[in-house]
Amino acid sequence: MDEKYTFALRKIALIGGIDDYIAVSSRELGDALEMSQQSASKRILELLDNEYIVRDLGARKQRIKLTPLGIEALKKEYNEYKRIFELTGHVTVHGAVKDGMGEGGYYICQKGYVEQFEKKLGFKPFSGTLNVAIDKDDIGKLDVIKGTSGIPINGFTSEGRSFGEVIAYKAKIKNLDCAIVVPARSHYVDIIEIICPYHLRRTLSLNTDDRVDVKILI
Repeated sequence: MDEKYTFALRKIALIGGIDDYIAVSSRELGDALEMSQQSASKRILELLDNEYIVRDLGARKQRIKLTPLGIEALKKEYNEYKRIFELTGHVTVHGAVKDGMGEGGYYICQKGYVEQFEKKLGFKPFSGTLNVAIDKDDIGKLDVIKGTSGIPINGFTSEGRSFGEVIAYKAKIKNLDCAIVVPARSHYVDIIEIICPYHLRRTLSLNTDDRVDVKILI
């Protein structure tokens, strides 16, 4: 099956189209697929022609959902990823270093998180995160990784402010121990935040847009 179709089916499934009809415009789907509205409309027609989705044209927005054939295509891709991961015990994603908003350091330094990182990950993180934009072709790997249990970092309240639960996944960058941290209630993202005992940019001489490989343990 063409990767462009599985990518589109995956995005439709992630916004609810695997269980029921979802109302979505071509523009909204285009944003999710990182393409123009016109290209998204064409992709929908291709999926319809191949019987991967069904569509109900409403007054304002079209309603679409995956067919059993579309679901079966995603299951096949999932099983292929699963076989790879079970054989290796890890998955490597590729991406580029990006500038963050500076908020990561504030959250990472909270005592309620730091104590759990030390206990569950085995290290005290540097007061900041490395932001990596994952390549489009590797987004599916993130979806599968998020389907694993990960390491739960419990939420807590400090000085009247609530801090939510985080899921951590142990990882390595050039043999340096680190971890990906993802808010437990987060939706689809293509930028991951990485914590490490070291200042990764300085330690690895990384600049914005430099390429990195992240090996995630599962």
